[in-house]
Amino acid sequence: MAKITKDEFISALKEMTILEVKELVDAMKEEFGVDPSAVAVAAAPAQAEEAGSANKTVVLKSAGGNKIAVIKIIKEITGLGLVEAKGIADNGGNLKENIPAEEAEALKAQLEEAGAEVELV
Repeated sequence: MAKITKDEFISALKEMTILEVKELVDAMKEEFGVDPSAVAVAAAPAQAEEAGSANKTVVLKSAGGNKIAVIKIIKEITGLGLVEAKGIADNGGNLKENIPAEEAEALKAQLEEAGAEVELV
């Protein structure tokens, strides 16, 4: 198998859905006995600083009273399955990280229109 460069690997990651990245992380845990997400969490603040303040993270605080509509939007935004989207709707959390401020505002408006409580960080 041909060796891929770090840049090629990162480019491939950018094209993956969150679910595909999760499956990759799980496979890496199984194959190498290492949890790469621990490294990713430590690197996230540094990446955010490099990206500049124009990028935002969309954080779901509460799904509100119309949870079904919010779950549908979460599925659409993240590409997750129903169970994973419901988990985020139930527990809150980051929906999209390090995205342009305009896109973050649009997602926030869409979720708030469905009744969710959303924060941009």
